[in-house]
Amino acid sequence: MITVTDLTKGYGSRTLFENVNVKFIPGNKYGLTGPNGCGKSTFMRILTGEDEASNRGSVTSPKRLGVLKQNQFAYDDERIIDAVVMGNERLWSAFKEKDMLCELTEHTEEQLHRLGDLESIIADENGYNAEFEAGQILRGIGIPDEQHENMMATLATDYKFRVLLAQALFAGPEALMLDEPTNHLDLESIHWLEEFLSEYEGTLVVISHDRHFLNSVCTHIADIDYETIIIYPGNYDNMVEAKLQNRQTIEEANKDKAKKVAQLQEFVARFAAGQRSSQVQSRKKEIVRLAPQELKKSNIQRPFIRFEQERATGQEILKVKGLTKAFDDKTLFKDFTFEVVRGEKIAIIGSNGVGKTTLLRCLLNEIKPDKGTIKWSEAAQDNYSYYPQDYHDAIEPGTTALDWLMKFMKKEGHEYIRGLLGRMLFSGEESLKATDSLSGGESARLLMARLMMQKHPILVLDEPTNHLDLEAVSALAEGLTLFPGTVFVVTHDRDLISEVATRIISFTATGIIDFYGTYEEYLQIHKFKEPAKAGKSK
Repeated sequence: MITVTDLTKGYGSRTLFENVNVKFIPGNKYGLTGPNGCGKSTFMRILTGEDEASNRGSVTSPKRLGVLKQNQFAYDDERIIDAVVMGNERLWSAFKEKDMLCELTEHTEEQLHRLGDLESIIADENGYNAEFEAGQILRGIGIPDEQHENMMATLATDYKFRVLLAQALFAGPEALMLDEPTNHLDLESIHWLEEFLSEYEGTLVVISHDRHFLNSVCTHIADIDYETIIIYPGNYDNMVEAKLQNRQTIEEANKDKAKKVAQLQEFVARFAAGQRSSQVQSRKKEIVRLAPQELKKSNIQRPFIRFEQERATGQEILKVKGLTKAFDDKTLFKDFTFEVVRGEKIAIIGSNGVGKTTLLRCLLNEIKPDKGTIKWSEAAQDNYSYYPQDYHDAIEPGTTALDWLMKFMKKEGHEYIRGLLGRMLFSGEESLKATDSLSGGESARLLMARLMMQKHPILVLDEPTNHLDLEAVSALAEGLTLFPGTVFVVTHDRDLISEVATRIISFTATGIIDFYGTYEEYLQIHKFKEPAKAGKSK
């Protein structure tokens, strides 16, 4: 069990949460939710001991705590099986120190005693079975025996993540802490993770902006809001419903109280100086008793995303014939032919590294294909807005959010720009935030504001949900659904695909499937289609 008592955390004058008292019960799976910047990762670091509370409070955690590391490239120079064993830090330190001492040709008496102590630690931690147990876990996550001695650098990103998860599980943790585990995972890997976590018997605390994932995995939601953390039973959708009902109930009760208080105040005002003083005093006490319940402001904010088009294209948008592209002797797609018409919303899906982004960049003439032709209609040529997967180079440093967006202004005017920023949650002084200090979510929303401002009839989006919180993802899905133009979107977010896509282009092990229909219709036919395998990470 993890027990949090009277915990308070803040930065400067800002309080993230105050006097938090919660318990995370063994066997339960908790989703830690809240908007960007509310303190989810901070709270997770406090639970793992990496961070401390500001003023007061305590956290009691199990001795064995599994924590998912965030840097998937940190272990590139390690053997895969060693990266897993590193999950038991006490054991791995003992192994390394023993190896160092054993390399010496002569030993002091103190060093010999130390070798004996290290042997005891290794025995206590079941170290002589470590590689056997690590191998079992690796086989379970889909990495065969013949790869266990390979270096981590040989793995694709999603499989590096699986190794890091195996690392977190290696020491048999009583509780597992996962911060954004679905980032950089493809749809098949996310499905694997859901099944894996459903069988985990310890306490799970997970942060995720994937609504479908939270609904599939979680038995409870720990929601950060109102400067506290409230535990709700059920999954994310259950929490949202309960939270709205609770607030509506309080608001309605406050309205009823306000009406009664107004009537009582009228009586007091009429008879305060008369002979009905006892009744007046009674009503004054009733006014105090009926004081409305204070409702703190919720930190949940939802941007308003709407994409417009200045002028529509013709019916024909794009013709692609015989498109082929390979890197390092790995063919990503071959002889791919397809056409796109106005109004189609195309989701491009598949494993990491199989060529989804490469396909987009070929279409946008950023990469030259090996073979094939790409022909945009005259009205569609260069008439698109592009959201790149790596947004860091897209926003100029050394300026403010307001000044950066104003550089793209044509005839809209300053008031329009400020209004647009407000819709994207950059209200007041937030619009003057330095672009260098923007969080991932803020950068994503600022780029969305630019796309909304451009009003192009074609949107090309590469992993647009990576840094958006749950409310922003929902707003994006709504905006794309209502957009009258044409959409190309690479994403692993199943809710976004389900709500938006009218056509699926899927990279699989046997080639590209071009499916006309919704994601649910695609799954009914191709649910068990083996995904394409990603190549070596670059």
